[in-house]
Amino acid sequence: MNTSAPPPGTPGSVGQRIDEAIELIQMELRHAVAYLNDSVVPQVRRESISAMRNVADTLRSLADRMETKAQTGAQSAAGSAPQADPKGPSSSKGPES
Repeated sequence: MNTSAPPPGTPGSVGQRIDEAIELIQMELRHAVAYLNDSVVPQVRRESISAMRNVADTLRSLADRMETKAQTGAQSAAGSAPQADPKGPSSSKGPES
């Protein structure tokens, strides 16, 4: 019984099989990187741009609503607030005795 591994460089050696596996892994990694660069990255960019535009529109709408609310609130507060006497607080009391 021969339990030793074949010498390096023979067709079935462990070293050669590891080298072949490394080459296959590197080739698959190159294909995966190319797929990411060619397909995934452009799609993510398109979707990100669309999402940012949607967020910008939503923020613009929110800002418009806040501005409208502030303007209507200021107008109603000005209409219901008592007017200050331009002469000062003591002139509205009348003569002091």
